Amino acid sequence: MIKRVDPKTLTVLVTGATSGFGEAICRRYAAEGARVIATGRRAARLAALKRELGRRCHAVVLDARDRKATQKAFAGLPKDFARVGVVVANAGLALGLEPAHQARLEDWEEMVATNISGLLYTVRAVLPGMVARDEGHVVLIGSVAADYPYPGGNVYGATKAFVKQFALNLRADLLGSNVRVTNIEPGLAETEFSLVRFKGDARKAGLPYKGLSPLTADDVAEAVFWSTLLPRRVNVNRLQLMPVMQAFGPFAFKRAES
Repeated sequence: MIKRVDPKTLTVLVTGATSGFGEAICRRYAAEGARVIATGRRAARLAALKRELGRRCHAVVLDARDRKATQKAFAGLPKDFARVGVVVANAGLALGLEPAHQARLEDWEEMVATNISGLLYTVRAVLPGMVARDEGHVVLIGSVAADYPYPGGNVYGATKAFVKQFALNLRADLLGSNVRVTNIEPGLAETEFSLVRFKGDARKAGLPYKGLSPLTADDVAEAVFWSTLLPRRVNVNRLQLMPVMQAFGPFAFKRAES
């Protein structure tokens, strides 16, 4: 019989918990009795999640891009939540779909600040404690865009390629400890992601999902949950998941006119 990790023994820290994957991940763990630390920028949504999940949820209003605030918040967790067993670095976003020569530099900078810097600050703040206790699990939310480029995905895909490589390098650094590292890499998923990408334009945001059955936030939450409950001897390095109706296209060619 496989001896899985008991979720009731876990304290799970989730960034970007005010919508989408993060919110679903918090609910999934809380439903199985884990303690959950939910962080995000939108105070009202965090308060609502805290009311829903009850006393086993600790909510922290936090912008993961702020290094000092992140360090302070995680260093000052209440005693019952201080022993973080799983960290899910989920906060991230895509902005715009223009080709590189037309993209806004401000959008590029915000994606780098959130998807790379915010992720690094989150991991670095909790990792020393995990190593000292010789137990823990770092879960990064990547994307299939790290491997498969698409028009307009320029900097977003590049930030997720960073996440992929950072996860592998963490595994190399942590060899000899019992700290696990997993990169969860979703494909097309219907959350607020597209609405953020198109800056609130609901018509544009709905186009990528038209005629498809995309992944849901609950699908991704289940993948995260499963990977962290496997026996502690097992490390899932990378896990890609896509809708059945998403696959890989042929090479693209632009032929000269004859």
